[in-house]
Amino acid sequence: MTSQRYPLSILGLFMLFLLMSGSAPSQITSPPPDGDNHPWPCHIIDNSSRGADGVRLADINKDGHPDIATGWEEGGLTRIYLNPGIEKVKNNWPFVTVGSTPAVEDAVLVDLDQDDRFDVVSSCEGKTETLFVHWAPTSPGDYTKPNLWTRQALPASKGIMKWMYCVPFQMDGRYGLDLLAGGKGDDAAIGWFEAPSPPRYLEEFTWHPLSPAGWIMSLKIVDMDEDGHPDILTSDRKGPLRGCRWLKNPGPGPAQKKPWSNAFIGACDREVMFLTLADLDRDGLQDILVAANAANRSVVVFLHRLDTQAAKWKEYIIPYPPNTGTAKAVAGGDINLDGRLDLVISCEHADAGKSGVVWLSCTKSPLLGPWHRHEISGPRGIKYDRLELLDLDRDGDLDVLTCEERENRRGLGIIWYENPTQ
Repeated sequence: MTSQRYPLSILGLFMLFLLMSGSAPSQITSPPPDGDNHPWPCHIIDNSSRGADGVRLADINKDGHPDIATGWEEGGLTRIYLNPGIEKVKNNWPFVTVGSTPAVEDAVLVDLDQDDRFDVVSSCEGKTETLFVHWAPTSPGDYTKPNLWTRQALPASKGIMKWMYCVPFQMDGRYGLDLLAGGKGDDAAIGWFEAPSPPRYLEEFTWHPLSPAGWIMSLKIVDMDEDGHPDILTSDRKGPLRGCRWLKNPGPGPAQKKPWSNAFIGACDREVMFLTLADLDRDGLQDILVAANAANRSVVVFLHRLDTQAAKWKEYIIPYPPNTGTAKAVAGGDINLDGRLDLVISCEHADAGKSGVVWLSCTKSPLLGPWHRHEISGPRGIKYDRLELLDLDRDGDLDVLTCEERENRRGLGIIWYENPTQ
């Protein structure tokens, strides 16, 4: 099924009106480095292929430890990594290559056929322009045997767009899990694939486009207006609809398969990258943080939520500190265990001695700053990706899990930085 085209001129003019009429974002100061400049220990999970492009987590064997799915874009393959447990977590992790996936941009773990074994869905861009489902072997004992995995293309996804991201989700309350997905390029859109019964019949999945898109970086399922229906939150990097915005879920029924209404949140004048949700000021409302670039300047845009209906937001700007690359991702968590939310930021173009991952702390109001810079990666690494904050070594503090794909041309691969707080 071909993708639906949308008229963009009216939406583009409307966005321009919002930008011209809205109040200017508040600037939050970010002083230079202030003492905590020693890199954290770096542990490599795998660097045996090229172009590690993001990590997606799930506990696939129910042992209480998070496992990982990653697509290797330049390597053209998708792998699952089995967490070896606390004693061996600092070593290379065992893995299984589940299939060939040229130009893979994202890989997510999901039990799509509901047989109690995690499969994988890979999103591919480039000339591939296809979603692939990797079916797990029937016997649990064969899970780590790559020759027993089966790869199938999702027919309704072929040639529609360059696929960037996929989120498994029960959208309509019928049959198995549906697939929310988005891409980039001239025909890009956000939409969902309606699952059939049984879900192994991939040719019966139906594509429902919900909104045009330019270059989707983030897709999250969030009930933005607290009406009981999960909405779609996205950061869109390019085009007339760029910025942070959300699509309102009309609820089960025919309207759910038609375009959803779009609401802009902010950062529409910037090239937004990965976003995250965090109640940064601890007022009980989930704020949005997004790494963004504009006019050779990298920042974290702090979109402060002012109401429960997601209608009112105030924009604050937290500059990237000196000696870092360009903005790529941001995550929020209490890094130094002082009871306050800190920010971890990652970068691209972190060459010439710049840092690619640092963390920022604020001892006063996050609405005012100042934010203080602390080291994580040091100068090693050039192009980093999404960030996951989790306690991998179970010592009581948050470590940083990410990917790096440009150091020494091959990249550091899938890595995690060990928090030295504990």
